[in-house]
Amino acid sequence: MISKTSLLTIKALLELSRLPLGQIEGAGCIARKIRAPRNYLGKVLQRLALKGIVVSKKGLNGGFRLSKEPAQIKLFELIDALEGLKQWDGCFMGRGKCSESNPCCAHQRWSLVSRAYINFLKNTSLLDLQ
Repeated sequence: MISKTSLLTIKALLELSRLPLGQIEGAGCIARKIRAPRNYLGKVLQRLALKGIVVSKKGLNGGFRLSKEPAQIKLFELIDALEGLKQWDGCFMGRGKCSESNPCCAHQRWSLVSRAYINFLKNTSLLDLQ
């Protein structure tokens, strides 16, 4: 359901959420705390910086900080930025046309699961996980 990358990212952003306002932390320090590969985490955090979820400061004393309050950052925003959540919209059986009016054999059950997962992501913030 949730990828290893997304889970590491959530852990990294939880670390950033604990920083005093305006303080930054380097990818290496965060990686040590959450036991993640430094270079990999750095690349993921850069992707989030491009999406405006974190702020990146380059240089010797560079690092990352959240772009907004933890309560304003929903898991949906994070996971969609990393993985895209389009696969949860499609047909479980891979049919091109699957809907309430033209369902596949798994449509009813799959729509319940996918809606619950998406709702969880949309309604859960970093603050909720602290």
